Amino acid sequence: MTGAERRRQANDRARRRAIRALAAQMGVPYSVAARLIADPHRALMFAHREQRPFHARVRDTRDAAAPPLGRAAHLVARFPRLHTAAGRLYDGRDRQTVLAMLYAVVAHDSPALMPAPEELAWVAELGEETAVDITCAALDRAARLLLDDDQWRLWTRVEAALDASDPRGDVALTLAPELRSVSLRGSLPGARQTLDAVLLAAHRLSAPGAPLRVGGRTATVVGARWPRSGPPSAYEVRLDGDPRIHLVDLGQEQQPAGARP
Repeated sequence: MTGAERRRQANDRARRRAIRALAAQMGVPYSVAARLIADPHRALMFAHREQRPFHARVRDTRDAAAPPLGRAAHLVARFPRLHTAAGRLYDGRDRQTVLAMLYAVVAHDSPALMPAPEELAWVAELGEETAVDITCAALDRAARLLLDDDQWRLWTRVEAALDASDPRGDVALTLAPELRSVSLRGSLPGARQTLDAVLLAAHRLSAPGAPLRVGGRTATVVGARWPRSGPPSAYEVRLDGDPRIHLVDLGQEQQPAGARP
């Protein structure tokens, strides 16, 4: 076997691992994940994450277990921008800043939802993103529900949380200037999709970006509707060629796009 053939086989194995990881993350069949990962940038991102050594995974999970700033940075790296038939998802230049602000609001308004520091420190050393997600589930859910609130009230709550933080701490020094100098509204949809992706994975449901068959038509999941507690009540989807948001009740049986009826 030539060197070129060995490299090609290694690349094929890495691609298959990346597709399996994406399929597991998004709750879709292998064939659907293969189509999604055809985006070269996204394929490279997933392949790289699948090949991380243990010490690199632990470094990532330490960030994931360090809200508000570390977890926000981790999720943005974990869910890169995705080009779909419904447009760009997980988008927004300031998505990381918005996520960090949401976590800061939860820490200020509902400190009981924050995992204990010793619990976060312990789970971070496992090197498993899913374990950190489970530990941070209540925090992620509360941050996601903030995005269903009135935007004017949301920014008021963000400002109150930052004003109450240590003015010399990393949170205030990093986020306060951003709140006052940057327009963050354009990054809200991407932050919403990021949190939806994390929360839907816990219910083994499709994340934003996954294609579905709805009423015989191909659609793309772009979000989810969440009650105050319990599983999501509906997907938000866009049908191909239709820019409107449609709700698909999660009590209805769904099929991934490409699946046989």
